[in-house]
Order: sequence, then C-alpha cells, then structure tokens
Amino acid sequence: MSWETWLADAATAREEAGLTRRLRPRSAGDATIDLAGNDYLGLSGHPDVRRAAADAAMLWGGGAGASRLVTGTLTLHGDLEDELADWLGQPGALTFSTGYHANLSVITALADRTAHIVSDAHIHASLIDAVRLSRAQLTVVPHNNVAAVHAALAARPGVRSLVLAESVYSVLGDEASLVELAEVCAAYGALLVVDEAHGVGVHGPGLVHRRGLAGRPDVLVTATLSKSLGSQGGAVLGPRAVLDHLVNTARPFIFDTGLAPAPAAAALAAARVARSRPDLADTIRARVTGLAGTLGIQAPAGAVLSVPMPSPEAAVAAQADLLTEGVRVGCFRPPSVPDGVSRLRVTAGAGVTDEEWDRAVKAIDTIVGEVG
Repeated sequence: MSWETWLADAATAREEAGLTRRLRPRSAGDATIDLAGNDYLGLSGHPDVRRAAADAAMLWGGGAGASRLVTGTLTLHGDLEDELADWLGQPGALTFSTGYHANLSVITALADRTAHIVSDAHIHASLIDAVRLSRAQLTVVPHNNVAAVHAALAARPGVRSLVLAESVYSVLGDEASLVELAEVCAAYGALLVVDEAHGVGVHGPGLVHRRGLAGRPDVLVTATLSKSLGSQGGAVLGPRAVLDHLVNTARPFIFDTGLAPAPAAAALAAARVARSRPDLADTIRARVTGLAGTLGIQAPAGAVLSVPMPSPEAAVAAQADLLTEGVRVGCFRPPSVPDGVSRLRVTAGAGVTDEEWDRAVKAIDTIVGEVG
C-alpha cells in the first residue's frame, strides 16, 4: 500500500467516525465569548502581562538565542524560576519551552528499563509519551484508585518507582487523592510526580501546596505556564538534586532552545498578578459550580466543566450551535478522552465579563438541554 493510499484511507475512516479535526484560526478582534481556552484567570490580556512581554522582547529580542546550557539561560529565567518556587513553596524550579517538555524531561531523565512507573489511567498524553520513551516497567492503575497504586508498588518491592498523577484531571475535572498517594509512596520509597497544569492558579499555589505536600523530597511537581498564567512554557518544581539531574540528563531540556523572553516575562508578571488577586480563583469556583448546578452535573475541582454528550456527532453539533450563538466551547472526542465518552469542554474562567458569562450560560443550558 502506498503512503498516499494509506493517508487517504485514514482520512476517510476519521471522517466516517466523525473524528476529523481542523484548524480554525481566530482573529485578534474576535468578539466570540471564548469558553474553550485555558486562560483560566484571564491574565493573557492583563495590562501588566502584555507590557512585560513587550518590554522583554524589546530588551532581549525575539528568542533566547540558544539552549539553556549554551547561552540561552537569561537572568529573566532565573527571576521566573525564583518566583514560581517561592509561590508554590518549593526548593527550586526549572523552566522549559513547553509543559509537554517538562513532563517528557522528568520521566525520561528519572526512569529507564530498571525503573517501575505506576500511572493513573487518566494522565495527560505528554506523560504517556514520556513513559513510552523511558522504556520503564509500567503498571496502569484504574483512575484515582489509591489501593491499586499500593498493590502495584507492593508487587515490585525494592524497585525504583515513580507514581504519576494529576492534581486536577483534565477530562473529568476531578481531584487526585494526593495525601493518600503521598503516604503510599513514602511507604515504598517511591517518587510521586504530580502534574499541576490544572491546579496552579485555579487553586492558588496548587493542590500540592494546599494539601501540605510542598517541599517534600518525595513529591515532584510539573506545571504549565500556558493555562492560569496565560503565557507559554512549562516548569518542574522540587528538590534541587532532581533539578540538577534534569539539567545534566534531560534531553528535552539539553537540546531545546531556552524559553523565549516574551513568554518568560509574561509568565512572571502573571504569577505576580495571580498571587495578588485570589479573587480571580474565587470567580472561577463560583462560575463552574453555578453552571454545573444549572446543567445538573457534578462540579469539577478545576476550572473546566466536562459536559457528557451522547455521541461524537452530538458533541460536534452542540459545539457548532453554540458558536452560532457567539459562544465558543471545546469538544473532547475519542481518542482524546480516556473513557471514550464525548464531551463539551466549558472553561469557567475569570477572563470574561459577568454579562458575557450570563449570556453564555443561557445558551449552553438551552443547547445542551436540546441534545439531552
């Protein structure tokens, strides 16, 4: 079979299954109410954040210029890392060009064929890819099942082990049992790796901090700068020894150009705004809880409400109908969802006005009700 035939067959199969994805560029002046993005606190457009990004670009230029180990480490990176470590209560931080790279770096640098990884069934794709690259022994446990993690670690005593979880899971929006997971990890000498992509900002310094686990030598945090901080990039936070190991061994860090000045400065400014404005997180909680009550579904632990749809086609149709009403929401369909259930993804962020939010809620309630 030729490549052309294989690609055509794959495209046909996607189309017939209703799974074709297309890029839809939006303009800077788009007036649609955006409830599909990840700018949870609405900080990407904050005046302080915009100015910081512009000033950094004028001072440093368009890029870092090289990998971090050559000449690509800027004093700006150090300022950002210090700010993040202080906010999240961690000994240190290391920034990356993306959150994806942060997760790839942690797993591939800390795990190899001799290691054992215990992974929650709902972890992010970046962690799944990282595990595959590490070639470590893998046990996938049922979602949010601490007993299964205990059993998996007990089955391989004495093996260097990592346990992977998200503080707030991206699809269902539920919170991990972090305290219980940390206790199990401590009992077996395992390292708990927590992806706080959907926790930082929405829960202030994140749920690792909120649950009293920040600064522990057996708990490592990864985070993104592209959600609550409205910028771009990623970070790993934890013991200095781990961060030094990443600098020396993590290929996604060593062979990648440093985070560009503009997003680094934007993330730094956004972190400072977020720390001074806890009311933004309060707005998220009020909105997501209110919308969940309106739709008669359980409120998530994060900023994103996951609304089950009867089929991929129904989800896509509802998304299109809402866009016609001037409201943009996300759409999760197989194979992106771990349980195979298609969903609308509604971000109850703090970046839209009360009037816009009320109008969006009415449209969502009407159109979801018609599908149901």
